[in-house]
Parts: sequence; structure tokens; C-alpha cells
Amino acid sequence: MQRVASEPTLAGAAVRYANLGIPVFPCVPGGKQPLTPNGFHDATSSARVVQQWWQRTPDANIGLPTGARTGILVVDIDVHAGGSGFAAFERARSEGLAVHWAWLVRTPSGGVHAYYPSVPDQELRSWQVPSAHVDFRGDGGYVIAPPSRIAVDGAIRAYDVIAVTAQPARPLDAIRLRQFLEPPRQRPVAPPSRLPPKGCRPEALARVVALTPEGGRNRALFWASCRMAEDGQSRANTAGYLMPAARYAGLSDREIESTIDSAFRIASRLGPGSGLGPTQRSEAIQL
Repeated sequence: MQRVASEPTLAGAAVRYANLGIPVFPCVPGGKQPLTPNGFHDATSSARVVQQWWQRTPDANIGLPTGARTGILVVDIDVHAGGSGFAAFERARSEGLAVHWAWLVRTPSGGVHAYYPSVPDQELRSWQVPSAHVDFRGDGGYVIAPPSRIAVDGAIRAYDVIAVTAQPARPLDAIRLRQFLEPPRQRPVAPPSRLPPKGCRPEALARVVALTPEGGRNRALFWASCRMAEDGQSRANTAGYLMPAARYAGLSDREIESTIDSAFRIASRLGPGSGLGPTQRSEAIQL
């Protein structure tokens, strides 16, 4: 990485990444927006294609996909007017999280990108924790790589490699890191008072919602809401159990309210003879 970062031109560095088997793609000169139609999805390690891109735009910055595509994970420690992520990152390091980075890159804003190897065949989606000023770039994300340059406060500043570890780098546990940086504000399974003694187990449903990863969160919330509605729970009791759980999973209040409302509309279509039980496939697909 240090040798690539020391290349005198962005075009030379981009080709060198490609020759190392690392897929890259061009971004606007002095910025972060992709120049390719499909963004980081167009990244390639074909030196011929990369050379053509940078012949067309010699000052293009270098975009580098993160996650399984490159085997690289990045923790982005932000520094901006709203705060700094260094304190939160150091707390995580003191707990044994995010310690075995491969190299560190100083960003033009004064923050740091900490690079880690990924675990083969393990998908880790990108996430953000704005309150800690720390972001994670994994599958579905990308970073601007050295020696790219960004304009900050009227000055052009580069992404610089500032440290390379002498010890073996180890994969990052991005799930534990996020849980440490963003602990739940309240217990997702705290039961409301006066819960009617019905057949479903709201605390178990809430636990499923809280622990469902990105990609299935809305579906889990909808299913759990339907089960509670079919069980005769009120919408207030349903929200009391499932809203904290869905917030913990990462859904916004607007998404949660909308999904619960949809579930109650679906459940209300069931006839008197339907009885208790799981939501039928024929009902669910009407949503």
C-alpha cells in the first residue's frame, strides 16, 4: 500500500492496484462520486480497462470497493465540525475491538481509515454510527484510496498512508464493534403492563425482530406484528413490544409504524373462522 500510495500520478496508482489484483474504479477529480454508470459495481482489476479510464480522466480519484469483492474492510473515523470519532475508536480498541488493522490512512479531513482483512465467504454489510462519528465500509460500500486527493477548505489534500503494521493483521468483528459503539437505548423485550394472556409469546417475537440482520428486518417485523394482531393483541401492545426491538435492529420509527400498520390491515382481513396461527402466504403476498 505504501508503494502504491507513493506513485506520482493517480493513473499510475490505479494501474498498480489493478496489477495487484485489486479492483478499482474512477471517481470525480477532487471528489468521491463515481464516474462509472454503476458506481463501485463497475470496479475491475483489468489493467487495460483501468488504463483506459484514467487516460480519459487522468485526475480521477481512485474508488476501491470494500467487503468480499476485495477482501478489505475499513473503519472510517470521521473528523468534522460536529465531532470526532477518535475517542469512540480508542474506547473500542481498549476493549480489544478493532485492534489488528493492516494499515492506517489519514483522510483529507483529518480522520483515519483503518484497513482490515475480511473473513472469506462472510458478508458484512456497511453501516454508520453517527453518534460515535464512526462508519464501517464492508459489502455494499467503497472508500477513496491513496493517493487520491480531495479539496478541503479550499486546499487540496491527499489520502496518505501513515502506518503499516508489523504484526499479522486479523479480520475485524464488525458486528461486535457496532454493538459496542451503539448499544441499545432500551431493552427490546421489556413487556408493557396488562398484557392479555394470549397464545403467542411477544417477548420471543421481539427477540427475533431485534436480532434479525439487515435485509430481513422489515419482513421479521411484519411477521411478528401479524402474529400479535392475530393473537388479539392491541396495536398499542404490539408497538410496545416490537418498536424497541425494531429500533435496536436499525429500523427508523417511520418504517416501524408503517410495517405495523400494514400487518394490522392484513390481519383484519382474516375471517372469523381463521383462528389463531401463522399468517397465511396468500395473505402476506397481498401487501
